[in-house]
Amino acid sequence: MNPNQIRIFDTTLRDGEQSPGFSMNLNEKLQVAEQLALLGVDVIEAGFPMASDGDFQAVRAIAKQIDGPLIAGLARIKTADIDRAWEALRFARKPRIHTFIATSDIHLSHKLGISRGQALDMAVAGVSHAKSYCEDVEFSAEDASRTDPDFLCDIFEAVIAAGATTVNIPDTVGFAVPEEFAALVTKVRADVRNVDQAVISVHCHNDLGMGVANSLAAIRAGAGQVECCVNGIGERAGNSSLEEVVMALNVRKSFYGKTTSVRTEHIYSTSQLLSRITGVDVQPNKAVVGRNAFAHEAGIHQDGMLKNPLTYEIMTPESVGVPKSDLVLGKHSGRNALNDRLKTLGFELTRAELDLVYKGFITMADKKKMVTDADLAYLSTNGVTHMGDIFIHDTIQRYLNKT
Repeated sequence: MNPNQIRIFDTTLRDGEQSPGFSMNLNEKLQVAEQLALLGVDVIEAGFPMASDGDFQAVRAIAKQIDGPLIAGLARIKTADIDRAWEALRFARKPRIHTFIATSDIHLSHKLGISRGQALDMAVAGVSHAKSYCEDVEFSAEDASRTDPDFLCDIFEAVIAAGATTVNIPDTVGFAVPEEFAALVTKVRADVRNVDQAVISVHCHNDLGMGVANSLAAIRAGAGQVECCVNGIGERAGNSSLEEVVMALNVRKSFYGKTTSVRTEHIYSTSQLLSRITGVDVQPNKAVVGRNAFAHEAGIHQDGMLKNPLTYEIMTPESVGVPKSDLVLGKHSGRNALNDRLKTLGFELTRAELDLVYKGFITMADKKKMVTDADLAYLSTNGVTHMGDIFIHDTIQRYLNKT
């Protein structure tokens, strides 16, 4: 693997689907998996085969039908889970068993009721068992960000010796902050003696809104894989957002010095497919794929965009598959943006006519959230022959009452 390429591990179909309201049936999962393969992710975590028969069937179908990415199945460190995962994955061209156990004292004591030593022995046994099925084995230390760092290094060293090819540092509850998380990755790189035999992965949740920031800090510290979800979906507040991580590395390539295999021009269509299948829309101001990500209403911004899009856009909409930027006409818009839209609609106005239509436009924009092309056509054909604020106000009010 190219040391400057970050492996993108997509867990939309596993961690993402676990979030309330995002459940998908087998055919829907296959559609998403096909799109993820087109997008160019390195790993598709297809599900948790032991969780349900539906999950098992979905992982098996994806393993059989999807070419390109590695296909991973999640399994607790238990023998039965690992057996079930392999039964689902064995038809994959590139299978990966992803096994895990909690390692923080709070989880060991209150959830599992075992000691650190017992957790380490179970982890080694589980990884060894998974390795008997396939070469590619990932081990995750659940709640790693609240785990004693020295114990985390001990367990990673032991599972790598047992055959793990990827060791994952999950910020399971979104507790970490970037500087702290980067320091943890740095410690793992420095203190795990056989770490060069495995890829360091991170899996960051967004409970404090820092999932992407933590993932990027980890990359700077030497992580080689990021686990993330399309649209940032996932348990509770969600996972690190695939599109944000990828485009941060793309736009700030000179800073991070890293690339991914993702075909960024398919990001928007992937986001839209997931929204259609789950019935859950992306928030309008969502970075990269939100409805407003390439929309501009403020007059100063619109003027800059008309002169050179680089003034207010750090990436082109086309680079992520959005057809074009959108100059939204609202009460903050200026004359230049209005005139540009009117010309597109076929109206060539004199400066005096434009001033009058603009006055009517502002009056209308104060009364409704967004002015449509039909509204502009009305203003341009009815407003230019009449002067006077009172007439404009009364005429627009009657028009709005009708529509």
